[in-house]
Amino acid sequence: MKVVAFNGSPRKDGNTNILINQLLREVEREGIETELVQLSEKEIRGCIACFKCHENRDQHCAVKKDAANEYIEKITKAQGIVLGSPVYFQDVTPEMKALIDRAGFVGLANGKLYRNKVGASIACFRRSGGMHTVDAMNHFFLSNDVIIVGRALGVAKEKGDVEKDEEGMQIATALGQRMAWLLKRLE
Repeated sequence: MKVVAFNGSPRKDGNTNILINQLLREVEREGIETELVQLSEKEIRGCIACFKCHENRDQHCAVKKDAANEYIEKITKAQGIVLGSPVYFQDVTPEMKALIDRAGFVGLANGKLYRNKVGASIACFRRSGGMHTVDAMNHFFLSNDVIIVGRALGVAKEKGDVEKDEEGMQIATALGQRMAWLLKRLE
């Protein structure tokens, strides 16, 4: 059993990463394998609406010039999916949006490829936009019949500030525990 988490932040070791790792520690405590993917480490571009995934139905995006298919494969093989993004102008980062669009479209084109996997969303924000960011990531889950176990939000500005948000850290901890609990029951 495996949970794959995607950090949509351009800051590899920033607040979103801290919150995701808080969740993943709880999942690992239950003996579930985890993997954290930093979307900033490899290029991923937005969907070009070529609809080849609907024609090919091969569980891949027809555009092969970036990391999208690598990420789609990770999602396909995992039982749990965590999407994490800081808030950028009241929304997910461009990297997270590209992942959602590309992987989401391939999932739909292949009969809801991620159906009954377990999903969780994480967002870090300063003042506003946290719920909209979570909502954007949850639309990926809902469109593909992924079971949403919950969400965690952290308030932060400077690197490391999210650790001062005790409630946000507690929610990420509880979310990891709940995700592990549900995955074990669905096994």
